[in-house]
Amino acid sequence: MDQQTVSALEGKAKEIRRHVVEMIGAAGSGHPGGSLSAADIVTALYFNVMRIDPQRPDWPQRDRFVLSKGHAAPVQYAALAERGYFPVSELNTLRKLGSPLQGHPDMKKVPGIEMSTGSLGQGLSAANGMALAAKLDNMDYRVYVLLGDGEIQEGQIWEAAMAAAHYKLDNVIAFLDHNRFQIDGPVKDVMSPEPVAEKWRSFGWDVHVIDGHNIKEIIEAIQQCQKVTGKPSIIIAETVKGKGVSFMEDKVEWHGAAPKPGEVEKALQELA
Repeated sequence: MDQQTVSALEGKAKEIRRHVVEMIGAAGSGHPGGSLSAADIVTALYFNVMRIDPQRPDWPQRDRFVLSKGHAAPVQYAALAERGYFPVSELNTLRKLGSPLQGHPDMKKVPGIEMSTGSLGQGLSAANGMALAAKLDNMDYRVYVLLGDGEIQEGQIWEAAMAAAHYKLDNVIAFLDHNRFQIDGPVKDVMSPEPVAEKWRSFGWDVHVIDGHNIKEIIEAIQQCQKVTGKPSIIIAETVKGKGVSFMEDKVEWHGAAPKPGEVEKALQELA
Protein backbone atom coordinates (compact mmCIF):
# COMPACT_ATOMS: atom_id res chain seq x y z
CA MET A 1 0.00 0.00 0.00
CA ASP A 2 1.26 3.48 -0.79
CA GLN A 3 1.61 5.99 2.02
CA GLN A 4 -0.92 8.37 0.49
CA THR A 5 -3.65 5.72 0.75
CA VAL A 6 -2.64 4.85 4.30
CA SER A 7 -2.66 8.51 5.34
CA ALA A 8 -6.10 9.05 3.79
CA LEU A 9 -7.50 6.05 5.67
CA GLU A 10 -5.91 7.21 8.93
CA GLY A 11 -7.59 10.57 8.44
CA LYS A 12 -10.92 8.86 7.80
CA ALA A 13 -10.53 6.75 10.96
CA LYS A 14 -9.93 9.92 12.98
CA GLU A 15 -13.05 11.46 11.44
CA ILE A 16 -15.07 8.39 12.38
CA ARG A 17 -13.78 8.62 15.95
CA ARG A 18 -14.94 12.24 16.09
CA HIS A 19 -18.40 11.17 14.97
CA VAL A 20 -18.46 8.45 17.66
CA VAL A 21 -17.63 10.93 20.41
CA GLU A 22 -20.09 13.54 19.15
CA MET A 23 -23.05 11.21 18.67
CA ILE A 24 -22.64 9.41 22.01
CA GLY A 25 -22.19 12.77 23.72
CA ALA A 26 -25.37 14.10 22.09
CA ALA A 27 -27.29 10.95 23.03
CA GLY A 28 -26.09 10.98 26.62
CA SER A 29 -25.65 7.22 26.45
CA GLY A 30 -23.79 4.64 24.40
CA HIS A 31 -20.57 2.67 24.21
CA PRO A 32 -17.52 4.76 23.26
CA GLY A 33 -14.70 2.46 24.39
CA GLY A 34 -15.29 -0.44 22.03
CA SER A 35 -16.42 1.82 19.21
CA LEU A 36 -13.15 3.76 19.33
CA SER A 37 -11.02 0.59 19.57
CA ALA A 38 -12.62 -0.79 16.40
CA ALA A 39 -12.48 2.39 14.30
CA ASP A 40 -9.37 1.48 12.29
CA ILE A 41 -10.70 -1.98 11.43
CA VAL A 42 -14.08 -0.62 10.36
CA THR A 43 -12.45 2.16 8.33
CA ALA A 44 -10.21 -0.28 6.47
CA LEU A 45 -13.18 -2.49 5.61
CA TYR A 46 -15.63 0.19 4.49
CA PHE A 47 -13.21 2.50 2.71
CA ASN A 48 -10.69 0.11 1.16
CA VAL A 49 -11.57 -3.57 1.32
CA MET A 50 -15.25 -4.39 0.97
CA ARG A 51 -17.06 -4.56 -2.35
CA ILE A 52 -20.14 -2.48 -1.59
CA ASP A 53 -22.40 0.07 -3.26
CA PRO A 54 -24.14 2.58 -0.97
CA GLN A 55 -26.65 3.32 -3.74
CA ARG A 56 -27.60 -0.37 -3.81
CA PRO A 57 -27.43 -1.63 -0.22
CA ASP A 58 -29.19 -4.85 -1.26
CA TRP A 59 -26.88 -5.55 -4.24
CA PRO A 60 -26.60 -9.37 -4.26
CA GLN A 61 -22.86 -9.37 -5.04
CA ARG A 62 -21.91 -7.09 -2.13
CA ASP A 63 -19.58 -8.15 0.63
CA ARG A 64 -21.28 -8.39 4.01
CA PHE A 65 -20.21 -7.02 7.39
CA VAL A 66 -21.71 -8.27 10.66
CA LEU A 67 -21.04 -6.26 13.81
CA SER A 68 -21.40 -9.09 16.28
CA LYS A 69 -20.49 -6.78 19.19
CA GLY A 70 -23.58 -4.74 18.41
CA HIS A 71 -23.12 -2.26 21.27
CA ALA A 72 -20.34 -0.70 19.13
CA ALA A 73 -23.03 0.45 16.70
CA PRO A 74 -21.78 4.08 16.69
CA VAL A 75 -18.61 3.16 14.81
CA GLN A 76 -20.60 1.32 12.14
CA TYR A 77 -23.15 4.13 11.85
CA ALA A 78 -20.32 6.64 11.39
CA ALA A 79 -18.74 4.53 8.65
CA LEU A 80 -22.06 4.00 6.87
CA ALA A 81 -22.82 7.73 6.93
CA GLU A 82 -19.37 8.70 5.71
CA ARG A 83 -19.65 6.05 2.98
CA GLY A 84 -22.94 7.56 1.77
CA TYR A 85 -25.61 5.14 3.01
CA PHE A 86 -27.45 7.96 4.79
CA PRO A 87 -26.74 11.64 5.60
CA VAL A 88 -24.00 12.40 8.12
CA SER A 89 -26.42 14.88 9.71
CA GLU A 90 -28.49 11.94 11.00
CA LEU A 91 -25.69 10.69 13.26
CA ASN A 92 -26.63 12.97 16.13
CA THR A 93 -30.06 11.34 16.29
CA LEU A 94 -28.42 8.29 17.88
CA ARG A 95 -30.72 6.74 20.51
CA LYS A 96 -33.31 9.48 20.06
CA LEU A 97 -37.00 8.53 20.00
CA GLY A 98 -38.01 7.75 16.42
CA SER A 99 -34.45 7.57 15.08
CA PRO A 100 -33.44 4.51 13.05
CA LEU A 101 -30.05 4.71 14.77
CA GLN A 102 -30.85 2.61 17.80
CA GLY A 103 -28.39 1.65 20.50
CA HIS A 104 -27.82 -1.60 18.62
CA PRO A 105 -28.00 -2.09 14.83
CA ASP A 106 -31.38 -2.81 13.23
CA MET A 107 -31.21 -4.34 9.75
CA LYS A 108 -34.80 -3.32 9.02
CA LYS A 109 -34.24 0.38 9.70
CA VAL A 110 -30.72 1.29 8.59
CA PRO A 111 -29.43 0.73 5.03
CA GLY A 112 -26.17 -1.19 5.04
CA ILE A 113 -26.85 -3.11 8.26
CA GLU A 114 -26.75 -6.80 7.36
CA MET A 115 -27.82 -8.26 10.70
CA SER A 116 -29.56 -6.94 13.81
CA THR A 117 -27.11 -7.60 16.62
CA GLY A 118 -26.65 -6.85 20.29
CA SER A 119 -27.30 -10.20 21.94
CA LEU A 120 -23.66 -11.15 22.23
CA GLY A 121 -22.36 -14.35 20.70
CA GLN A 122 -24.72 -14.57 17.74
CA GLY A 123 -22.98 -12.64 14.97
CA LEU A 124 -20.59 -15.36 13.83
CA SER A 125 -23.49 -17.79 13.38
CA ALA A 126 -25.27 -15.23 11.19
CA ALA A 127 -22.08 -14.63 9.20
CA ASN A 128 -21.72 -18.37 8.66
CA GLY A 129 -25.24 -18.52 7.26
CA MET A 130 -24.49 -15.74 4.79
CA ALA A 131 -21.26 -17.44 3.77
CA LEU A 132 -22.99 -20.80 3.29
CA ALA A 133 -25.60 -19.06 1.13
CA ALA A 134 -22.82 -17.64 -1.03
CA LYS A 135 -21.37 -21.12 -1.53
CA LEU A 136 -24.78 -22.62 -2.38
CA ASP A 137 -25.54 -19.81 -4.83
CA ASN A 138 -22.08 -19.91 -6.44
CA MET A 139 -21.44 -16.28 -5.48
CA ASP A 140 -18.06 -14.87 -4.58
CA TYR A 141 -18.87 -12.31 -1.91
CA ARG A 142 -17.11 -12.43 1.44
CA VAL A 143 -18.53 -12.04 4.92
CA TYR A 144 -16.59 -10.03 7.49
CA VAL A 145 -17.56 -10.21 11.16
CA LEU A 146 -16.30 -8.21 14.14
CA LEU A 147 -16.22 -9.91 17.54
CA GLY A 148 -15.46 -8.53 20.98
CA ASP A 149 -13.01 -10.30 23.25
CA GLY A 150 -15.53 -10.35 26.10
CA GLU A 151 -18.04 -11.72 23.63
CA ILE A 152 -15.99 -14.82 22.90
CA GLN A 153 -16.81 -16.04 26.38
CA GLU A 154 -20.15 -17.01 24.81
CA GLY A 155 -20.46 -20.71 23.97
CA GLN A 156 -22.29 -20.02 20.72
CA ILE A 157 -19.14 -18.39 19.34
CA TRP A 158 -17.27 -21.68 19.63
CA GLU A 159 -20.11 -23.70 18.12
CA ALA A 160 -20.04 -21.28 15.19
CA ALA A 161 -16.25 -21.47 15.00
CA MET A 162 -16.47 -25.26 14.78
CA ALA A 163 -19.19 -25.07 12.12
CA ALA A 164 -17.27 -22.56 9.98
CA ALA A 165 -14.25 -24.86 9.91
CA HIS A 166 -16.39 -27.94 9.26
CA TYR A 167 -18.05 -26.34 6.25
CA LYS A 168 -14.73 -24.90 5.00
CA LEU A 169 -16.08 -21.34 4.96
CA ASP A 170 -13.04 -19.65 3.46
CA ASN A 171 -15.30 -16.72 2.57
CA VAL A 172 -15.59 -15.82 6.27
CA ILE A 173 -13.01 -13.40 7.69
CA ALA A 174 -13.50 -12.56 11.35
CA PHE A 175 -11.88 -9.83 13.42
CA LEU A 176 -11.40 -10.03 17.16
CA ASP A 177 -11.27 -6.56 18.72
CA HIS A 178 -8.81 -7.62 21.41
CA ASN A 179 -8.96 -4.57 23.68
CA ARG A 180 -8.94 -6.71 26.85
CA PHE A 181 -11.86 -5.02 28.63
CA GLN A 182 -15.57 -5.75 28.94
CA ILE A 183 -18.31 -4.04 30.91
CA ASP A 184 -17.48 -5.82 34.19
CA GLY A 185 -13.72 -5.31 34.04
CA PRO A 186 -10.62 -6.88 32.46
CA VAL A 187 -11.58 -9.87 30.32
CA LYS A 188 -8.90 -12.00 31.98
CA ASP A 189 -10.52 -11.45 35.39
CA VAL A 190 -14.14 -11.97 34.32
CA MET A 191 -13.47 -15.21 32.42
CA SER A 192 -10.24 -15.49 30.52
CA PRO A 193 -10.45 -16.87 26.98
CA GLU A 194 -6.67 -17.06 26.66
CA PRO A 195 -4.72 -18.38 24.84
CA VAL A 196 -6.90 -16.85 22.12
CA ALA A 197 -4.79 -17.47 19.00
CA GLU A 198 -4.13 -21.09 19.94
CA LYS A 199 -7.84 -21.71 20.60
CA TRP A 200 -8.88 -20.47 17.17
CA ARG A 201 -6.15 -22.52 15.50
CA SER A 202 -7.31 -25.61 17.38
CA PHE A 203 -10.80 -25.03 15.96
CA GLY A 204 -9.36 -25.20 12.44
CA TRP A 205 -9.06 -21.51 11.63
CA ASP A 206 -6.35 -19.59 9.81
CA VAL A 207 -5.10 -17.10 12.43
CA HIS A 208 -3.29 -13.76 12.18
CA VAL A 209 -2.28 -11.48 15.06
CA ILE A 210 -1.79 -7.81 14.24
CA ASP A 211 -1.71 -4.26 15.57
CA GLY A 212 -5.38 -3.32 15.24
CA HIS A 213 -4.55 0.37 14.93
CA ASN A 214 -2.14 -0.02 12.03
CA ILE A 215 -4.12 0.45 8.82
CA LYS A 216 -1.41 -1.07 6.66
CA GLU A 217 -1.22 -4.19 8.83
CA ILE A 218 -5.00 -4.54 8.87
CA ILE A 219 -5.31 -4.44 5.09
CA GLU A 220 -2.30 -6.70 4.49
CA ALA A 221 -3.74 -9.25 6.92
CA ILE A 222 -7.07 -9.18 5.08
CA GLN A 223 -5.27 -9.71 1.78
CA GLN A 224 -3.51 -12.74 3.24
CA CYS A 225 -6.81 -14.14 4.49
CA GLN A 226 -8.38 -13.68 1.07
CA LYS A 227 -5.80 -16.11 -0.35
CA VAL A 228 -6.64 -18.86 2.13
CA THR A 229 -8.72 -21.76 0.81
CA GLY A 230 -10.62 -24.47 2.67
CA LYS A 231 -10.83 -22.80 6.08
CA PRO A 232 -12.14 -19.58 7.69
CA SER A 233 -9.76 -16.88 8.90
CA ILE A 234 -9.61 -14.70 11.98
CA ILE A 235 -7.52 -11.59 12.51
CA ILE A 236 -6.80 -11.01 16.18
CA ALA A 237 -6.40 -7.25 16.35
CA GLU A 238 -4.52 -6.01 19.40
CA THR A 239 -6.34 -2.77 20.25
CA VAL A 240 -6.73 -0.15 22.95
CA LYS A 241 -10.13 0.46 24.53
CA GLY A 242 -11.09 4.09 23.87
CA LYS A 243 -8.26 4.55 21.35
CA GLY A 244 -7.60 8.16 20.34
CA VAL A 245 -9.03 9.83 23.44
CA SER A 246 -6.41 9.95 26.18
CA PHE A 247 -8.75 9.95 29.17
CA MET A 248 -10.72 6.99 27.77
CA GLU A 249 -7.82 4.74 26.76
CA ASP A 250 -7.63 1.47 28.70
CA LYS A 251 -10.33 2.66 31.10
CA VAL A 252 -13.06 0.10 31.64
CA GLU A 253 -15.48 2.76 32.88
CA TRP A 254 -15.71 4.09 29.31
CA HIS A 255 -17.13 0.82 28.04
CA GLY A 256 -20.66 2.17 28.33
CA ALA A 257 -20.50 5.76 29.59
CA ALA A 258 -21.23 8.90 27.56
CA PRO A 259 -18.86 11.87 27.69
CA LYS A 260 -20.24 15.10 29.13
CA PRO A 261 -20.09 18.31 27.02
CA GLY A 262 -16.69 19.35 28.40
CA GLU A 263 -15.31 15.86 27.82
CA VAL A 264 -16.68 15.86 24.27
CA GLU A 265 -14.85 19.11 23.61
CA LYS A 266 -11.60 17.79 25.05
CA ALA A 267 -11.87 14.56 23.05
CA LEU A 268 -12.55 16.42 19.80
CA GLN A 269 -9.50 18.60 20.39
CA GLU A 270 -7.37 15.46 20.72
CA LEU A 271 -8.92 14.03 17.55
CA ALA A 272 -8.50 17.24 15.51
